[in-house]
Amino acid sequence: MDYKNHIASILSSNVDISIDELEKLVEIPPKSDMGDYAFPCFSLAKSMRKAPQMIAQELKEKIKDNNFEKVEAFGPYLNFFVNKEILIKNTIEKILKEKDLYGSNNDGDGKNVIVEYCSANIAKPFHVGHLFTTMLGNSLYKLFNFHGYNAIGINHLGDWGTQFGKLIYAYNNWGDEKALEKEPIKEMLRVYVKFHDEAEKDPSLNDEGRRHFKLLEDGNEEEVKLWTRFRDLSLKEFDKLFKMLNVSFDSFAGESFYSDKMDAVIEEIDEKGLLTDSQGAKVVMLDEYNMPPCIIKKADGATIYATRDLAAAFYRKKTYDFYKNIYVVAKDQALHFNQVFKTIELMGHQWANDCTHVGFGLVRFADKKLSTRKGDVVFLEDLLNEAVAKTLEIINEKNPELENKEEVAKKVGIGAIVFTYLKNNRERDIVFNWDEMLSFEGETGPYVQYTYARGRSILRKVGEGLDENIDYSKLNSKEEFELVKELGNLENVINFALDKLQPCMVTRYCIDVAKAFNKFYNAHNIANSESEEIKNARINLVKATLQVLKNGLSLIGLEVVEKM
Repeated sequence: MDYKNHIASILSSNVDISIDELEKLVEIPPKSDMGDYAFPCFSLAKSMRKAPQMIAQELKEKIKDNNFEKVEAFGPYLNFFVNKEILIKNTIEKILKEKDLYGSNNDGDGKNVIVEYCSANIAKPFHVGHLFTTMLGNSLYKLFNFHGYNAIGINHLGDWGTQFGKLIYAYNNWGDEKALEKEPIKEMLRVYVKFHDEAEKDPSLNDEGRRHFKLLEDGNEEEVKLWTRFRDLSLKEFDKLFKMLNVSFDSFAGESFYSDKMDAVIEEIDEKGLLTDSQGAKVVMLDEYNMPPCIIKKADGATIYATRDLAAAFYRKKTYDFYKNIYVVAKDQALHFNQVFKTIELMGHQWANDCTHVGFGLVRFADKKLSTRKGDVVFLEDLLNEAVAKTLEIINEKNPELENKEEVAKKVGIGAIVFTYLKNNRERDIVFNWDEMLSFEGETGPYVQYTYARGRSILRKVGEGLDENIDYSKLNSKEEFELVKELGNLENVINFALDKLQPCMVTRYCIDVAKAFNKFYNAHNIANSESEEIKNARINLVKATLQVLKNGLSLIGLEVVEKM
């Protein structure tokens, strides 16, 4: 049951405020002895012309509902104590009935949501920074689908722009054919770094890079052939990583896809009287919005990111008629997206308000900052392999006889990294700490996965119990009730996560469920319960917990393990 909504429904029959508005006001008290839910009556004082304390007392007298053990007025607050027996029974039965669908709903039925994530640059290494957008976007994609939206995952490949002119020049002058075949990404990175090293000595090389990109835009055969090869080799390498991460996309339409769609957008901008000449470039002036001009075409006639993002936005609106168009891109690109969205709005398209930039922080190793140009990168594949290797070492130390050790190490090791990326507010920077990340204690992926494995171990020992005729009134301890309360929160947590576009809310929820389960596990010996009735009720509580953990972890891209 959604208790906040239920409380709002009860109150709506006694006050002149909508259910939606009332629901927003319902709180969870800081202490359990103050009730499970509370409604502050301050907002009713003006319309009812009474003191909040009097309103709380009057409403208390009017509310009769067997879903609550009692309703009390504490000063200006109306506090609700849920009927524990009903809550426990309804929650566990709902979880066990709905299984993998528990926590889902159809809120987004008929609504298309674009989620652009990963957006890897071809011909460049997939480094640890790219994992942030990839897993953040992957989780949002899963969450939207879980709540009934038709999510479309787009990998807007960085496969166009001046850097490819530079790469073409670099490869023609310093490329090694055998190295490109053997390790394509590393060879392309090598010549790309060399280009910038040489350009520092001879800045005219940058003009060569721009010239080759202009030839590519104009469809020159030699440039197109080499660029196509770079793209195909890059996608082949990226596919290995996507399989390791269990990530997929519905579209790989990158920047190059929009190369023949930009002219129509530029013409419309011009027709709307927004295009201005600025030192030879074509721009949209945004001074009155406290932003620098949005460059549409550079002085040499070449396009830039903004041009392609504008073309992409119009294509997506026409193709998908999206409800939301979400860009999961680093937070330092906020100005760029503000310029693009404002330009669309000035063109007279109100759907600009449906475009959202989801920013995120940096990934650091101590004080080391990543830079592709200088070749100072940490390859993601190397990082994932290292995580798996370190996890396998821990497993060999703690449980050397474990079956399928390599498979478990892969799920736990990679899961530990993903969990770290999604554990906190997305705008916070991530600093890697192997000991903390791979710990089986504390707020980590391995801790939550180990909790699931512990639950599976319990069920293997005591059996699966009964499916029907369970007396849930036997679950009357504080630990059991607090655990069930957590289990009942999944759908609400997902709603909040989608509202704020913060998957960390689901990650933190998984931690809270794991903590509540371990408190329950440490307080009660399930195998030696006082009676078969209590034992069977507790077995179902374990099964419900495992289902919720599985559902929650899957929404942030982690798999569960049966044994650890």
